[in-house]
Amino acid sequence: MDHSHHQALVEFSYWLAFMTGILGSGHCLGMCGGLVSGFFMKLGARGFAPCLAYHLTRVGVYALIGLLAAALGTVLVQTGSFGRLQGLLQIVAGSVVILLGLDLLGVSPWRNTLAFAPIDWLRRQFAGASARGVLPGAMIGGAINGLMPCSMTMAMAVKATTAPSVVEGGLLLLAFGAGTLPSMLAASFLFGRLGVRTRGWLLRGAALFVIVLGLTTVWQGIRYHLVMQRLLG
Repeated sequence: MDHSHHQALVEFSYWLAFMTGILGSGHCLGMCGGLVSGFFMKLGARGFAPCLAYHLTRVGVYALIGLLAAALGTVLVQTGSFGRLQGLLQIVAGSVVILLGLDLLGVSPWRNTLAFAPIDWLRRQFAGASARGVLPGAMIGGAINGLMPCSMTMAMAVKATTAPSVVEGGLLLLAFGAGTLPSMLAASFLFGRLGVRTRGWLLRGAALFVIVLGLTTVWQGIRYHLVMQRLLG
């Protein structure tokens, strides 16, 4: 695969991740809007700084997840025959991303129960964050929010395991997080104003972008695997 083709695929993945975040706004508001609104009411924050600290920390956690996922993918590839295993990893990861997209649509035979940390621990930390002070509390709350179980975030993390480099894995999750910023920054204002039907259509759009991301990953993996089979005999 030549450099220009590789770069085009990377940029396409970033765009898909960003659009997943944008279209996932209905899902974000439905799942986290009330949580975020309640958190800031309890925090008693005034001004824009605590809100910005919360969401920048949340997006930073996404980027860290992407870096770690890409590093894990690199380790997995390097434990065996590099060429063959990299293609297989892309195929498996793409298939999991497709399943997570179908889960968002509510039609997957497998329901996502995965989380980045124990959910009870996350709830306790989130509930106690407001007692840490306004800015520290906002940053802790944002970090915990970034670790909350979410099929969209999990799909992006799985995709990041196939990133060509650790940095590109972090950038993929950063693009996704940037896409969630408009809706989540306005969560306290918009929560409850988007109807169930509107949130449903936005979620379907986000799920379709996740599925396309998974399909492109599987396609890349099949192509890479076939090329390496010919090269390695």
